[in-house]
Amino acid sequence: MNNLVAELQWRGLVHDIMPGTEEQLLKEMTTTYIGFDPTSDSLHIGSLVPIILLVHLEKFGHKPIALVGGATGMIGDPSGKSDERNLLDEATLEKNVAGIKAVLSRFLDFNSTAANAPILVNNYDWMKDFSFINFARDVGKRITVNYMMAKDSVKKRLSAEGEGMSFTEFTYQLIQGYDFHHLYKTYNCLLQMGGSDQWGNITTGTELVRRMNGEGAKAYAMTCPLITKADGSKFGKSEGGNVWLTADKTSVYKFYQFWVNTTDVDAEKYIKIFTFLDAATIDALIVEHQTAPHLRVLQKRLAEEVTTLVHSAVELEKAVFASGAFFSPTMDDLKQLDTKTFLEVFEGVPQAEVEKAALENGLDMIAALSAKTGFLASNSDARRELQQNSISLNKEKVATDYLITEKDLINNQFLMLQKGKKNYYLIKVI
Repeated sequence: MNNLVAELQWRGLVHDIMPGTEEQLLKEMTTTYIGFDPTSDSLHIGSLVPIILLVHLEKFGHKPIALVGGATGMIGDPSGKSDERNLLDEATLEKNVAGIKAVLSRFLDFNSTAANAPILVNNYDWMKDFSFINFARDVGKRITVNYMMAKDSVKKRLSAEGEGMSFTEFTYQLIQGYDFHHLYKTYNCLLQMGGSDQWGNITTGTELVRRMNGEGAKAYAMTCPLITKADGSKFGKSEGGNVWLTADKTSVYKFYQFWVNTTDVDAEKYIKIFTFLDAATIDALIVEHQTAPHLRVLQKRLAEEVTTLVHSAVELEKAVFASGAFFSPTMDDLKQLDTKTFLEVFEGVPQAEVEKAALENGLDMIAALSAKTGFLASNSDARRELQQNSISLNKEKVATDYLITEKDLINNQFLMLQKGKKNYYLIKVI
């Protein structure tokens, strides 16, 4: 077997690893699982890291299991949380589980017939008929309260100010640990992977496997670092909130822009984590980028690779086209965009609304620049800029006597004003 651990280490994807894990992965095809928490009906880009870990596992000849936590989602993982989460009702959980399964299916072929074909499971299937008494007898007696309280996820909650931790959340690590036991018995699953905040839950699972299956039972653990930005801020957030892996929550254009706008330092780190490019290709890209940082070669390649992985090459092409449309010398490219993408391209550009009735007899440029929109401070400013030939309407220079009519509308709805090369203003005609 090729060395998966060495591959993940140079990519910056190994945080903690249990002794013997690397040797096990080198020895034979190893069934490995990662759990996904159904707190939403989609996954955001923070979840792309564990998805990529599963893909790496399959590429290296191991058998990945993606577990959707239909049961654990009813409780809520306390790891990294300062407060108890609101419990989700069954209908919401069912919807979320279905959505997450759909996302995971875009990256892993669960219908494959290969020996190491990925498996998709839902822990609700084996937990739903487990009575509290049976769980307490068969599982609870195996792990001491002292052991559970020593975990960081528990200690931090109990020592911090606030309401502490409910018994419900306290049992989370036992339920997750039982998942590992179930998968060990059912699929000979020997390894669990996850984010570094999961180390306590995962090692509880390895201990439960040993205690429920005898001293000869072996189970392993490996975690990856939680991804952060170079400035220490949280990864996966944009000004509009989470960046999601489904276009209904984050458009492909916005998704592409998120990666294009990463800093140089972050791009060097992310291209190793979020792409499958080899070391030689990445090293060459970094050198090329350092030679001419203003060309943003690294960011563009990162955005291309991740957008293709998540959304497809066709959707990447549309996102690249939309990104260039704003800077096109004519309006032809912008006119080809649908309304949603058009507004996303102009996000952050000052905007005003004007009633369509104002265009019936022609709206003069001075009013459009000042009184109707406030783009320029006064009529005299508007007149001066027009006389200096510095104003464009829909990327065409206009004079003081120009009248705006409905024929000027872009997609029957928009007008784009521009002063000089960098000052833009969008008028939405209603």
